[in-house]
Amino acid sequence: MTYRMPPEWAPHERTWMAWPGPNATFTDEGELTRARTAWAQVARAVRAFEPVTVVHGPGQAESARELLGPDIELVERDLDDAWMRDVGPTFVTDEQGELAAVDWVFNGWGGQEWARWEHDAKIAAQVADLAGAPVLSSPLVNEGGAIHVDGEGTVLLTDTVQLGAGRNPGWTREQAEAEIHARLGTTKAIWLPHGLTGDYGTYGTQGHVDIVAAFARPGTVLVHTQQDPAHPDHARSREYLEILRGETDARGRALEVVEIPAPTVLKDEEGDWVDYSYINHYLCNGGVVLCAFDDPNDEVAAAIFRGLFPDRTVTLVDARTIFAGGGGIHCITQQQPRSQ
Repeated sequence: MTYRMPPEWAPHERTWMAWPGPNATFTDEGELTRARTAWAQVARAVRAFEPVTVVHGPGQAESARELLGPDIELVERDLDDAWMRDVGPTFVTDEQGELAAVDWVFNGWGGQEWARWEHDAKIAAQVADLAGAPVLSSPLVNEGGAIHVDGEGTVLLTDTVQLGAGRNPGWTREQAEAEIHARLGTTKAIWLPHGLTGDYGTYGTQGHVDIVAAFARPGTVLVHTQQDPAHPDHARSREYLEILRGETDARGRALEVVEIPAPTVLKDEEGDWVDYSYINHYLCNGGVVLCAFDDPNDEVAAAIFRGLFPDRTVTLVDARTIFAGGGGIHCITQQQPRSQ
């Protein structure tokens, strides 16, 4: 049986999310309240375009329902954290369009000291069961935020994730590629050497590609571009642009590279480099849910996305609280493609 991961712009059946609960990421009641508000704003923005199911931990239904409203489905399962892109399944379809779900190994983003994943390591299979999809287990430690596909055979990856010592020690690039291709139906991998600087902080993923680069359509890739030389990502984004402009996709096409300017803010309140990125958007049926940062470049990015997706409504949602926890809008959502 051959499976392929549909691109994010393909029609969705629904979006899956996880509800923030008390954990190492949200260390006090104030942080947890802000996180829940932010997650709820994203869920409601997506719900304007398609059904949303939110998985919550035991005893969390009341807080979820209060903020999410009546038209978002809730299901209870044990959770450690709230990053459904990473702990949930990667949905794929077969030649007949029937749904299946890849269950990668999850180990807390490379076994980070603060992370807990006893429950999150089981969520992909549980979500697959709720979706009625057979599970395709993979031995590769990987997360949904660490891959991006064009739907025509090309996948974006980063050296520090799939080949990172905390995830897959001993795996060669060829072995990792072969496993990715077998699960996603891809034939060509484009490797970037690392992620954004801020993604290597305390709650970082150690290099997820979904804040660096993303396909907008086959042959067209969006790239985070830090324009201020004071930020270390200025050099990194130039490196990404050079690599991607020199690449072809699985069908042999030279990539059209679209630069997405980074927000103007360089550091957070603690003085750390931010990895704020508009690349970490989410495509849903008829919509684009785009990260906002109360920044002058919010509208610059929105205008670019409106031009790229003229048939979709662009909705800006403040993502600063989500980024403080280690991710963005794409990181907390996971699409279930529409099956035949």
